[in-house]
Amino acid sequence: MVAAMSPPLDPLTRFLGAVREHPDRIAVRGTDEEVTFGELDRRTARLADWLSSRGVGPGDRVGVHLKRGAGLITAFLGAWRAGAAYVPLDPEYPPQRLAFMVDDAGVTFLLTESEAEFVPSGVEAVVPSQLVDPHVDSIIARDEVPRGTTAYLIYTSGSTGMPKGVVATREGVAQLMSALEQTGIYEDRRTVVAWNASASFDASVQQWVRVCRGDTVVVLDDEQRRDPDQLATALAENLVTALDVTPSHWEMLRSRLLPPLPDGRRLRLLLGGEPVPERMWRELAEAAAGNGPQAVNLYGPTECTVDSTAGWITGDGPHIGTALPGIELHLLDDALRPVPQGTVGELFIAGPGLAHGYVNQPSLTATSFVPSPFGEPGTRMYRTGDLARWGSSGVLEYVGRGDRQIKHRGFRIELGEIESVLTTHPGVDRAVVVSQEVNASRQVVAYYIPAGAAAPSPERLRKYVAQTLPEYMVPSICVELEKLPLTPNGKLDVGALPKPRNLVSDQEASGSDPEGELEELIAQVFAEVLGRDGISADDDFFALGGHSHMALRVVARLKKNLRLVVPIREVYKHPRVRDLARYVEGLAEAATPLPQHIRGPEGSMDGEKRA
Repeated sequence: MVAAMSPPLDPLTRFLGAVREHPDRIAVRGTDEEVTFGELDRRTARLADWLSSRGVGPGDRVGVHLKRGAGLITAFLGAWRAGAAYVPLDPEYPPQRLAFMVDDAGVTFLLTESEAEFVPSGVEAVVPSQLVDPHVDSIIARDEVPRGTTAYLIYTSGSTGMPKGVVATREGVAQLMSALEQTGIYEDRRTVVAWNASASFDASVQQWVRVCRGDTVVVLDDEQRRDPDQLATALAENLVTALDVTPSHWEMLRSRLLPPLPDGRRLRLLLGGEPVPERMWRELAEAAAGNGPQAVNLYGPTECTVDSTAGWITGDGPHIGTALPGIELHLLDDALRPVPQGTVGELFIAGPGLAHGYVNQPSLTATSFVPSPFGEPGTRMYRTGDLARWGSSGVLEYVGRGDRQIKHRGFRIELGEIESVLTTHPGVDRAVVVSQEVNASRQVVAYYIPAGAAAPSPERLRKYVAQTLPEYMVPSICVELEKLPLTPNGKLDVGALPKPRNLVSDQEASGSDPEGELEELIAQVFAEVLGRDGISADDDFFALGGHSHMALRVVARLKKNLRLVVPIREVYKHPRVRDLARYVEGLAEAATPLPQHIRGPEGSMDGEKRA
């Protein structure tokens, strides 16, 4: 049993205390502006007044459809001060998915940008920065909201083909903050932290909510998050001491941030979202023993308010540590009986961090949040579906999943949701989606059986799926098959599926060959990063299965080969080999010369003269 503890303070109560303690300290810093605690207090009170005047209160949900910047934190805190929950709506998500989330969550007010095109019917939209401030000093009684008030709804992938909204509580957020402070993961002083995660990813909560304890939160914009050089510069310029990343993202940043920082700061890394590879664990443990970054491995499902376990990255092997204060962990067999130490069991979690459940899905809530035989009557525990065992040193070792759910680039994905979307295409009869190792990295791969003559090409099928699913759920590769391989008992034989790296799609066989050394070099970089051959000058990097993390590797390889810094946004603007080559050529002309082996005899590409 967990020892009784006094309830932690509500995060909004803590924020108001930080305002009184140091109103002139910088609370939020973005690329757009910086805001003091006093000004953040006035802005959030103003927004709460406006929402309350429209009838928003406890039990309501406010949609937040804003770009990354200081305004996000204003929106979240303003919704809380009105007694409501916020629903993050990532502007990069497809409109169809956003519309479902708004309807499913019952959003009636949307905080958005002045130029935003996404405003669903029946929803009133407001631009927070344009609100008039009639009485900036009014701090009304709703600041003390009952502890059980919902904090936010975050949508995760659902096996039924639609996302499911997790209803998290303010009590859970308060417990999270307190636990991370007690374990020293949040430093015992006011510091500067970077907000890196997407607002639609639950790890964002443990990052932005640090403003409530008096920390300065630096909101990284999308360009900084995607570009290792820009991110490292932002951390240095803002004297950031804490950064939250997935292991996949850290792999892109390690060369810039692994060595000791020149100004003597000790960077603290909070890793989570997916397992830490053994090689990365050993490297970080060695760095922590010197003057490099200190890293902690955090584990927890969205349904348990972000984090449930923590383990400092030291020693030889990966693990997910031990329970955070206030959290109960149970490793159980199929009959819900505890398994012996060293035996694999399913992980169940109990404690004040548990979400209320899933919005509008009572049966799924009842299946996932089950009565606990280990606590007082009415106590619930969450069935994670994760398999683990207690190691000999008393730490929890993650083993894998007991179902078809995966973690990809930090996001939880139900493969069944992707399959469901694939089979809505009239030209697809059956589809199966798996996680495959392709070119030394995990990728989501879809195999499909065509329905008659209307079968889509792999490229068209990816574009079709991208109209419904967020980018991280779109399969990197789609493979057309005549039939799915089966085992003798009629089940899918995953091991018999053809490996994507041995396949040549219609795309790869079409298009003109790269012309000139620059196009050839970029085509080769695409081939190396994507793990496929036959890249033509007309091929689109993202249509071939590229994604944001792969784009980072393209930028890194171009920098190494050409000694030019190509902003990652330009890969998005010029995803075709030929178009990116033209951009790089212009970039070189405006900056420093390209390496001699890339330039032609007249000083231009391939010796061609320009008018």
